[in-house]
Amino acid sequence: MRKKPAIVVGLLAAAALATSVPAQAAPAATARPAKCPQLDKGITWFGDNRAKLQKMIDERGTCSGKGGPRPVAAFDWDNTVVKNDITDATLAWALNHDKILRPKSWRDTSAWLTPAADRALTKACGTSVPAGRPLPTSKNAACADEIFEIREKSQTMSGEAAFAGDWNHRRTVPGYAWIPQLFAGRTPATLTHFAKQARAEQLAAPVGAKQTVGTHTLAGYVRYYDQQKDLIRTLKAAGFDVYIVSASSEPIAEAWSNGVGLDREHTIGIRNILDRHGRMTTGIKGCGGMPDGPGGALPYMDGKRCMINQEIFKIKGAAAWKQQDFAHRIALGAGDADTDVTFVNDATGAHLAINRNKAELMCRAFDNADGRWVANPMFIDPMARKSGTYACSTVGATLPDGSHGPVRRADGSVIPDQVDVA
Repeated sequence: MRKKPAIVVGLLAAAALATSVPAQAAPAATARPAKCPQLDKGITWFGDNRAKLQKMIDERGTCSGKGGPRPVAAFDWDNTVVKNDITDATLAWALNHDKILRPKSWRDTSAWLTPAADRALTKACGTSVPAGRPLPTSKNAACADEIFEIREKSQTMSGEAAFAGDWNHRRTVPGYAWIPQLFAGRTPATLTHFAKQARAEQLAAPVGAKQTVGTHTLAGYVRYYDQQKDLIRTLKAAGFDVYIVSASSEPIAEAWSNGVGLDREHTIGIRNILDRHGRMTTGIKGCGGMPDGPGGALPYMDGKRCMINQEIFKIKGAAAWKQQDFAHRIALGAGDADTDVTFVNDATGAHLAINRNKAELMCRAFDNADGRWVANPMFIDPMARKSGTYACSTVGATLPDGSHGPVRRADGSVIPDQVDVA
């Protein structure tokens, strides 16, 4: 896959902004020069979150008058920039339009796929279709069901585990890698085309629409969040270098990211290894010194930090897994789930957490150790506030072996249990 470009050095508009607001100035409109890019006041945010984000933009963008490298902002995609999941939407479209090619063996699709999953898929999808040809999943509900159940729950329709073995649970999850692996034999451009077809259907469907895959019912619409489109627009206008960092297949994410003004070079996702004909294989590109292979290093939890460090800040080898110094960290990070917690926590200017009641992320958001966390309910059909408390002090964090432990601050202290206030 292609390499991403280095960060452009220099603030193009710094010299023209001699009347910039000092870094610690309040975000009141009367205190900022007219040229400071403004978040749209007609778009609703929770509480004073718009003011908090505007303050960060003024502190770190062109209005700071500071010069130096462009600050970086990184956003997760699903349920952060859009409502609902573009991978689910693309897989559903592919299954309903017979776009999955039958592998020679289902075991070939993932090094972690269990014999039980192999048997279930082989029984449901059959062997009459030649390997490399499309499976008739639009008519074979049993086959579509097994594939989607494994995607959704990492188990077969009979409830047996679909993946087993050893992996670092803060660097990958086999079920996430399995979706791009299912599209082995297709080119990235073809997968992007599939995703664009799904995108058109999802954007045309009314909010609240449902769709059916096999016998599964799932969301049938996706919407860009107006707040995030405006935030990305404002960040770019203020000199930020803005990226999407998603655990979706990169060709799928590329079909959507231009909707918020971001190009392919600013869209990072799971990257399949290509064969000599330019077709995707089941191999996945590694990160931070981890080799290419079955998908042991995805843009997932700590893997998102690795991808940001490696692809944006050009930090190579094992160092890419480590939190970097202030100058080599993102200014703003935005996410909605524990899959995003590491890179969002790395941000030095603002940590935007879209509240979907995910424990590790929201423990950090509500603890607000550095005073720069911005917790916001989902912008469309928000979830109810969590009853009781988040178990931050005991089992809020996911550990590398898959067990759970306390969520800790940078100094090692344990975050106490938190109440949901957003």
